[in-house]
Amino acid sequence: MRRLILLALAGVMFASVTPAMAQSRRGDEDRKQEEASRKKKARDKEWNQPEAPLPALRNAGPCPYVKVLYDAGRYIEFADNKESANTVVYSGEIQGLSSACEYKDDEPIRVSMELLFGLGKGPKATANRKTYRYWVAVTQRNTGVIAKEYFDLPVTFDGDRAMVTEKIEGIVIPRADIGTSGANFEVLVGFDVTPQMAEFNRDGKRFRVTAGAPKADSN
Repeated sequence: MRRLILLALAGVMFASVTPAMAQSRRGDEDRKQEEASRKKKARDKEWNQPEAPLPALRNAGPCPYVKVLYDAGRYIEFADNKESANTVVYSGEIQGLSSACEYKDDEPIRVSMELLFGLGKGPKATANRKTYRYWVAVTQRNTGVIAKEYFDLPVTFDGDRAMVTEKIEGIVIPRADIGTSGANFEVLVGFDVTPQMAEFNRDGKRFRVTAGAPKADSN
């Protein structure tokens, strides 16, 4: 289980938000979050994505939006920068994400999450061990990053595929006052990717963790 503390400077950034404005925003954000949650459940059911449930925590308002950054949601490493199924070295994808938050009165927001990684060893891999790197960031919604932390994910492959679950607790976001809603923030996660990997993801190209033929037996 990972533990971290990400402190957002909410007292500075949201000091001007009045309770009336916050209440109105919370109503709109609640409706948007409910609609987004409904669409996500339908999408996950359609694609049969695994869920990693977390126990429900109390909260006095909507939780921060927690999501995988599209550009960094997959990790595809190619040999000699040649994009084909036969040149995949290692691959990875964040296949499941669940989260919960807790806050009341003027307490800070505490967020926990659980991530499901699907990881693969491709035809050009030279070892059964690979250390992936991923990050968790807190942002003021639709603006810049407030805090960011990196984690190493060492994997030993028994075969060509591995599934790994990571639990993260201790994400703490201070609030300016009782009227500061969790909907003012986002928590983003993603692999530490190169610019070329990010561009590959943005283009919508896909090589699943099981992509590529196994290595031929040299004997």
